[in-house]
Amino acid sequence: MHRCVELPLVAYAGFMAGENSDTNRAIKRLCVFCGASSGARPEYPACARAVGQQLAQRGITLIFGGGRAGMMGAVADAALDGGGRVVGVITKLLESREMGHKGISELHIVETMHERKMMMATMADAFIALPGGLGTLDELFEILAWAQLGIHAKPVGLLNACGYYDQLWKFMDHVERENFLRLNHRTAVFMDADAAMLIDNLSLA
Repeated sequence: MHRCVELPLVAYAGFMAGENSDTNRAIKRLCVFCGASSGARPEYPACARAVGQQLAQRGITLIFGGGRAGMMGAVADAALDGGGRVVGVITKLLESREMGHKGISELHIVETMHERKMMMATMADAFIALPGGLGTLDELFEILAWAQLGIHAKPVGLLNACGYYDQLWKFMDHVERENFLRLNHRTAVFMDADAAMLIDNLSLA
């Protein structure tokens, strides 16, 4: 049953203190970064559905941005269809625009985008970025920046459907060559076009 909860950011400040940096545990909750657009190719929502299906089959709770449209809707609906548990986090502004998914297990409502990202990150044991736009990239790079700073040690993956992240990977190589990157992205980030293989790799990290 859908449950709507409003919680303050302070309840999740422990993430910044490194309380959730244990990498020796099984993945029970996986955060998927994705947006409200479906993109230009049918393969993109298809890959989102594949992730949702895999999480449901493995008994892993989906943590996501709480929306009902685009990639967010695709991953959430697939997880729900498979009998999985789905937890969303959305801001009051987006919820007021009737963008929140009403059929998920829990929908947490927060004040700001910063709170939204922090709560999602705190609840998750691992992260996957699906093909997406500025919001998805913002979430991905913030979680990588926190890893570089030693704030967390949770595994991060890119679902590289249709080679979507190939150019980003090359740019990260460039940033590393120019000595602006202290995080070794080739060991810290897993990238695969197959949802099952990507989740397998994250589980073994």
